[in-house]
Amino acid sequence: MDWIQKLRDSHKDFEKGNIATVFGENPFDEFIKWFDEANVKNELEPNACSLSTVSPGSLKVSSRIVYLKELRDSEFVFYTNYGSQKGTDLKENPLAALLFFWPGLERQIRIEGIVQKIPALESDAYFESRPRQSQLSAWASNQSEKLNQREDLISRLEALNSQFPEKVPRPPHWGGYALKPNTIEFWQGRPSRLHDRCCYEFIDGKWINYRKNP
Repeated sequence: MDWIQKLRDSHKDFEKGNIATVFGENPFDEFIKWFDEANVKNELEPNACSLSTVSPGSLKVSSRIVYLKELRDSEFVFYTNYGSQKGTDLKENPLAALLFFWPGLERQIRIEGIVQKIPALESDAYFESRPRQSQLSAWASNQSEKLNQREDLISRLEALNSQFPEKVPRPPHWGGYALKPNTIEFWQGRPSRLHDRCCYEFIDGKWINYRKNP
């Protein structure tokens, strides 16, 4: 097929930036700098990232896009249904990875660490800030379970709208997770595939950094 050949013949070079020196001691300061630049440069949904989890039984790896909602206490916070596939994976195997990709800047950040639920009060506060329809959807969707027909989902949503005419409480099966990293890698595309890779690892209570081969 023509499009397959085009993929094979594609040899994009990267030339928009570099990591001239190894970063400072705190990788979160560097993350904020890159994240702020992604916002300034109008990257599309810069807080979108790929979350990868592993099923404890089959060791099956699954990835999906989630949205970073907060960076606090050296943790990356996102929200979801606890009963979803990712929630089920994390319950038994809390090891996970996040990947931010900003093609306009030719950058990506890889993050690996351990995930745990955030306190219920924090989840309550964020849930209250969501639009009403999003609140109702959190109740209506049995996330990751089979759906016979979309009409069933719409019917549940309409029933919930009547059930909660005013304030919508947070569902007990929905809330936030925080990933506490032990590895963070900053990747900057460079010409001739000689990319810059600056890696941080948390070892013996402190962050160390070093470069990796591209």
